[in-house]
Amino acid sequence: MTVVFFGSSAFSVPALRSTRPSVVTVVTRKTKPKGRGRLLEDNEVKREALALGLPVVEIDSFKDEAAQGLASLKADLFVVASFGLIIPRRFLDLPAIGCLNVHPSLLPRYRGPAPMQWAIWNGERVTGITIIAMNEKMDSGDILYQEETPIGPDEDAHALSERLSRRAAEIVSRVAGEAVLHGLPQDEEKATYTPMITKEMGKIEWSADAARIVRQVRALVDWPTAYTFLEDRMVKVFKARPGTRDLPTGRAPGSVLSLSEEGIEVAAGTGSVVLEEVQAENKKRMAASDFARGYRQIPEKQFR
Repeated sequence: MTVVFFGSSAFSVPALRSTRPSVVTVVTRKTKPKGRGRLLEDNEVKREALALGLPVVEIDSFKDEAAQGLASLKADLFVVASFGLIIPRRFLDLPAIGCLNVHPSLLPRYRGPAPMQWAIWNGERVTGITIIAMNEKMDSGDILYQEETPIGPDEDAHALSERLSRRAAEIVSRVAGEAVLHGLPQDEEKATYTPMITKEMGKIEWSADAARIVRQVRALVDWPTAYTFLEDRMVKVFKARPGTRDLPTGRAPGSVLSLSEEGIEVAAGTGSVVLEEVQAENKKRMAASDFARGYRQIPEKQFR
């Protein structure tokens, strides 16, 4: 069997490794300039493919000239994991067996981008992995395999992604090896869709419930990272937990309530949030208690 693998993020890498014996080419999204210097940096999939000695095709869209050569590969199967582009029908029809996609949710729930982030942010207690036979509609193909897994009470999106990517790699190599893409249709009445995460979504609204703010921190830990402002200085929040105050505090949302070695306790709309790990603008990531010691008069301040 010959496989063309499609992927663009760290989530894709374990699946690429597990299908490596059959992969003849890797397709990934073209590298974009990053940082102030606008430097080009290969994505995780391209780096892994090159390390494995596999040819790489980089595209921005399926209209690119590089994509037109996929037909000549005469692949048996396309394996897609966190690729980031919709694959047009004419390309889905190229492989002899078909195309399968790895999706980190319990489809038909959480179709679209960022399913793990939204599951955490929405307070879901379980998620899962679904492998589908792809069609031209987003994440709507027949289900070939599905399994459920709990979301840990403190698990953030980074940890969940790493865990699901490892498990997905074990599953996808087995499903691909069966070489039969016949599954069960999804129940369209139960379908839900996730919006794209934007940078603006990272802004903490302290008038919200404390538990939702903590879930926001967990969901956005990789990007854009939850953030707030202290005297017009951005402060990113990488780790937080609900505070001991379960009821309204009587203090304005965002007000610093207390300091301890555990962190900075901040009033929310309902309850409080303990900031445990933060990063001030132009500073390194650090324990919130260390940040507080270096910030004068922080007990009198208010995050906004």
